[in-house]
Amino acid sequence: MFKHLLLPTDGSPLSEAAVLKGIDLAATLGAKVTGIHVSPRFHPMTYRTEMLEDTRDEYEKDSRVHSERYLGFISRSAAEKGVACDTVRVIHDDAYRAIIDTANERGCDLIAMASHGRRGLAGVLIGSETQRVLTHSRIPVLVLR
Repeated sequence: MFKHLLLPTDGSPLSEAAVLKGIDLAATLGAKVTGIHVSPRFHPMTYRTEMLEDTRDEYEKDSRVHSERYLGFISRSAAEKGVACDTVRVIHDDAYRAIIDTANERGCDLIAMASHGRRGLAGVLIGSETQRVLTHSRIPVLVLR
């Protein structure tokens, strides 16, 4: 069945829960996993308040630290279940595109990711990376809530 799962994370509790379910699935299937965290590029003019206060170097350092923490969670969780794991940090402004590109580049045959379940106007305005992955990926996507 599936041999290589891509597990995207944004570090949220929902994302971590989906990662754990993805690792359990991989353990059951005898598959390996690749964890991915996508960091946006630094933009001096942005709606992201953390970028407005930082210099480029401070933002990059902080972004790297967060990625290491999120990806470390995946590595440790996979090791506890005996699942082979690799991790990657990608810097890209479109998380969905980075997720799909990484899945293709790494030969993943399933993307397992969380959905934050935003509905209505919030879902339209904020958008959903999961929805974008679902609509643009040719690789199967398992949405975990």
